[in-house]
Amino acid sequence: MKSKGDLNSAHLKTLSAIFKNPASSTIVWMDIERLFLALGGTVDDSREGSRVAVSLNGIRAVFHRPHPRPCTEKGALRSVRRFLVAAGIVEEG
Repeated sequence: MKSKGDLNSAHLKTLSAIFKNPASSTIVWMDIERLFLALGGTVDDSREGSRVAVSLNGIRAVFHRPHPRPCTEKGALRSVRRFLVAAGIVEEG
């Protein structure tokens, strides 16, 4: 398992944006997927349509990649935030 100390500045920026209130609508979904991977998670995009299964620290979730625009909607971002918290990832601050 990787820790937040293993994250580069782009990953840390994405993590901070995810936990910002109010939720942002400018976070690119692929940056979130890169964060999941950097934290030691897996992303399985072999599901039907735009669904992706994510696993991190024993917690699993299924998200929908946004399309046609690359940015994540606020509701989906709140779901990502809940997933990260359930997986033990919280923003320090």
